Amino acid sequence: MDAPDTRAITIVDIPLIRRLSNRGTVLDSERGLTRDARGANSALLSSILFPRGLYTLVAKNDQQQVVGQFRYNSDDTCAHIVYLAPSLEDEADNTILLHILDAMTQEAGKHGAHALLAEVEPSNSLFETFRNARFAPYTRQMIWRHDPIHIKREDCDLKLVEVGEDDQISIASLMGNIVPKMLQQFAVPFADMRGLIYRQAERVVAYVAYSEGENGVYILPFIDTDAVPDARNIIKATIAQTSRARRVPVYVCVRSYQEWLSETLLNIEFEPWIEQAVMVKHIAAGVRHPGFRRVSLTHTEVAKPAVPALCSVPAYHDEELT
Repeated sequence: MDAPDTRAITIVDIPLIRRLSNRGTVLDSERGLTRDARGANSALLSSILFPRGLYTLVAKNDQQQVVGQFRYNSDDTCAHIVYLAPSLEDEADNTILLHILDAMTQEAGKHGAHALLAEVEPSNSLFETFRNARFAPYTRQMIWRHDPIHIKREDCDLKLVEVGEDDQISIASLMGNIVPKMLQQFAVPFADMRGLIYRQAERVVAYVAYSEGENGVYILPFIDTDAVPDARNIIKATIAQTSRARRVPVYVCVRSYQEWLSETLLNIEFEPWIEQAVMVKHIAAGVRHPGFRRVSLTHTEVAKPAVPALCSVPAYHDEELT
């Protein structure tokens, strides 16, 4: 079988995307839980002409067609796969998926991303596909869900404030204390998420990133161990800051390095909803490999430049996840 034709989408691909996208798998929890991750049909043309950080590729061969989309903004360190479509049957040949994942990795690298991420349920057949594509599971996370809830700000026991420019160093220090070093590059919230902080004695002890859309509210907390007694009130105060929580479900993402938050969420009647693995493929743009060529002392030669390479981390066993 010939290699698939893999390329960025054009206007002629709109019918294909409309047909396939609703049969896909969303791999970006923040986008998928707050808005239509696969894009409304009316927005397809706009997304092609004005991508606004969304990049969509298509791969085709004689028997299969696959669409994949990732998002990346210059303010972000990593690119994140939004969806792959359609979802292939467990026994189906996944070669075409491997091709489009490789193409997405290269495309993300061209735009400056240091890594390509996806959030995959371990029970999904895509988990093994991503492993075969040399993505490594770096950590696990649980998405917790609460039905629409109304919390008034005046009923909260503590006050959170919006993140300001002067808070960036304090937030970086906080995350450095909470997130394991090998994960810090990938744990940073998307640049377009809003942020709240909580201080104790002028020290930032909690940072909460959140976003809200027509489908839900998504919360990603980073809470220092010094603020464990206040964790319940920090989550409630965050919900109170949102405008949509009274109308749409609220989701909280808890990664394995803050698993203690699970008990806090149970106490405020959240329910565990989806378990995922954060899959990562590193992109080393412009890495030059040394060429061990025989040096001629009698002829003048011009050395050929080394070819930039895509590098990926080894696949870790599940028990090695942080």
